[in-house]
Amino acid sequence: MPLVAHKPLPTFDRLREEGQEILTPERAAHQDIREMHIGLLNMMPDAALAATERQFFRLVGAANPIVQFHMHPFTIEGLPRSPEALDYIATYYESFEQIKQDGLDGLIVSGANVTHPKLPQEAFWQPLTEVIDWAKDNVSSILCSCLATHALIQYCHGIERTHLGGKRWGVFSHRVVDPAHPLVADINTRFDVPHSRYNEIFREDMENAGLRVLVESEEAGVHLAVSQDLFRVVFFQGHPEYDAISLLKEYKREVLRYFNGEREDYPPFPEHYFSLEVAGILNEYGQHLRSAKHSGKPAPEFPERLIIPHLDNTWRDTAKAVFNNWLGKIYQITDQDRRKPFMPHVDPDNPLGL
Repeated sequence: MPLVAHKPLPTFDRLREEGQEILTPERAAHQDIREMHIGLLNMMPDAALAATERQFFRLVGAANPIVQFHMHPFTIEGLPRSPEALDYIATYYESFEQIKQDGLDGLIVSGANVTHPKLPQEAFWQPLTEVIDWAKDNVSSILCSCLATHALIQYCHGIERTHLGGKRWGVFSHRVVDPAHPLVADINTRFDVPHSRYNEIFREDMENAGLRVLVESEEAGVHLAVSQDLFRVVFFQGHPEYDAISLLKEYKREVLRYFNGEREDYPPFPEHYFSLEVAGILNEYGQHLRSAKHSGKPAPEFPERLIIPHLDNTWRDTAKAVFNNWLGKIYQITDQDRRKPFMPHVDPDNPLGL
């Protein structure tokens, strides 16, 4: 069922333009349908702030439960922001204090850029742990993306992530390894997921912490796992929310970093992402870019418009199905008062009754 545009967030207009159904508050008020309130703690840098909103809003809005989704984006201190981003946040985002006062049915926590070797050294670490502590007691389920997965596992279980020595970057094939869990019910047993990270928490580390692994890849490691109670925390190491062009945008950024002297090596292609035709276009572009760099000329225009028609999204349908299962289970167990995480009969230590 649809998202409700309960605030003038530009993301709603973008999604409406894509063809996604977005209800006005007036129309929503005339439907006798339950509301659900989902928070998005958006910690992504300025350039990805709005795109991250759209990606997660899109997945929530595509879910099937008979419900009106009210999205509540917010962020925390300790993240570097430009004046423009701060103005955007002040205009469209809610404060964590308001979130705590009103309550949430579910919470999504995005990734973030890091600048220190250890996560507790980051300026956002303390504000993030305050959100985690509150959500563990007041929200029925927390869904963590990439860096948020690593942060929560370290904070709650004392397990530090391992640096891979390079970037795990591309679109990788995964398999469901625990098909009995409701989060992966009625989805493909094999599907793709994008990854983009330098660090990993390995399966054995997760299992030593009592987590249950649901989906993993022989190449990319664990993608999806859940907390010991099987639902209160959902961990993603991959990025099922990514658009088809997300890795292309990252590749373009790395190419320009090379041109500007911010990295020494020319970036490799994300794995299993570009077709042979696209690789040919980009190899030719790379030759022109290196020539321009050596001769002191401006960088040639990146051939984005030639490449986009050749990019495939091979993960969106499965991502929608997993989000549908997650939101459906929240719908079944959470109290209609969003300040209460569960209905009276639900055991917080075994919310799914499994």
